[in-house]
Amino acid sequence: MNIQQLYEFCLSKKGVTEHFPFDEDTLVFKVGGKMFALTSLSNWEKGIPAINLKCDPEKALELRAQYEAIKPGWHMSKIHWNTVDFNNDVSDKMILELINHSYELVFKSLTKKLQAEIEK
Repeated sequence: MNIQQLYEFCLSKKGVTEHFPFDEDTLVFKVGGKMFALTSLSNWEKGIPAINLKCDPEKALELRAQYEAIKPGWHMSKIHWNTVDFNNDVSDKMILELINHSYELVFKSLTKKLQAEIEK
């Protein structure tokens, strides 16, 4: 997977917006104003791409035990976030599933009113 494919996949989800709230390097994808994915553009350029994704705490621990490329979230809550390295032992298909999981967790945390607005 390349940065363009990641970008297009994240933006294809309902209600997703892109932001650079921290600096000009960290691309953040949000739904309903809440983050569900973050990635460093300079790390993609350096050939060490990774993405931070929200994850159910129990599932996060299981994934970290199962995959070398999945670690506690870099500069994030280690309980609720994982950092996933690309081009390692996690397939692109699995990364897409983890992005979906992150999106769903955040979407479900939104108010019912906001969920309804996004689903229109």
